[in-house]
Amino acid sequence: MSGITGNLDCDECKHPVHVANCTELHSSMETDDELLRYIWSEYLHPKEYEWVLIVAYIVVFFVSLIGNSLVCFAVWKNRHMRTVTNYFIVNLSLADVLVTIICLPASLVVDITETWFFGDTLCKIVPYLQTISVSVSVLTLSCIAQDRWYAICHPLMFKSTAKRARKSIVAIWVVSCIIMIPQAIVMECSSLLPELMNKTRLFTVCDEHWGAEIYPKVYHTGFFIVTYIAPLCLMVLAYIQICHKLWCQQIPGSTSVIQRKWRTLRCSAQNTGQRETVRVRTSTVCAEIKQVRARRKTARMLMVVLFVFALCYLPISVLNVMKR
Repeated sequence: MSGITGNLDCDECKHPVHVANCTELHSSMETDDELLRYIWSEYLHPKEYEWVLIVAYIVVFFVSLIGNSLVCFAVWKNRHMRTVTNYFIVNLSLADVLVTIICLPASLVVDITETWFFGDTLCKIVPYLQTISVSVSVLTLSCIAQDRWYAICHPLMFKSTAKRARKSIVAIWVVSCIIMIPQAIVMECSSLLPELMNKTRLFTVCDEHWGAEIYPKVYHTGFFIVTYIAPLCLMVLAYIQICHKLWCQQIPGSTSVIQRKWRTLRCSAQNTGQRETVRVRTSTVCAEIKQVRARRKTARMLMVVLFVFALCYLPISVLNVMKR
C-alpha cells in the first residue's frame, strides 16, 4: 500500500506549467488508492467463514507442533523407545514439523488474501519444502512397512538394526531433496493485475510456469503415481501379509501355538511335579505371548497411520492432477 502514495508538495508542482500534470497525477493516485481499498475490503479482508478457517489453521498448527515435538522428545528421552520403527516415526514427525513451521503460515495467508506476499525466493523454497515433506512421509511409511514385513513374514532374511534405520532416513531425505528439484525450478511469482504490479503486491500469485501445456500434466500424473499410488499399493500388500501372519497362520510365537504350549506345560506340571522346570518354561511362554501382543498392537497402529495418510493426501493428490 505504501508504494502508491507519494509527495505531491514538490517544487515542480508550485510552477503553473506543472499544475495540470500534478493535478492529473493526484487524481490518478487517488483512484488507485480507492481501488486498492476496495480490493482490500471486498476480497482480501477475512470474511466471517474465513475466520473459522483461521481458527482451524491455528489449532492444527499448535496441535501438530506440540504433538510431533512430544513424539521426538519421548524417543530421545527414553532409550528403550529407540527402536527401528520409532526412528521412522520420529522422521515422520520431523517432516510434519517442517510443513507446520514453514508451509502452514504461508498457506493460511494465501488462502485468505489470495496473494503471495513473500517474494520470489520463498516462492521457490516453500513449495519445494512442502513437496519434500510429502516425499519424506511416503518413503518413511514405505520403509516402515518393509521393515515390519521382513521382521514378521521373513525374520531370517533380513536383520533390521537402528544403524540401518538411521542410514535409511538419511537416504530418504537425500532422495526427496533431489527428486523434488523440478518443483523449485518451475515456481515463479506473477500478478493477476499487471497494471498494479509496480504499485502493490496485492493479487501476486506463486504458481508453476512450464514451457508447454503437456509438461505439468505429465509431471503431476507421474508425481501422483510415484508418491501416492505405487507406495500405497505396496504398503497395503505388505500389511495384508503381515495381518495374515499375525492373526491367521499358526506360526511359531502365534497365540494358538502358545496356548497349546501352555496347556502342555500345565499337564506336565500336574503329572511329573517338576514345578521349577515348568516355571522357567512358563516365563518363556509368557514372554512369547507379550511379543505377539506387542507385534499386533504395532501393526494396528501402523495401519491406522497408513489409513490416515492415504485419506488425507488423496483429495489434494487428485486435485493436483485434475486441475492441470
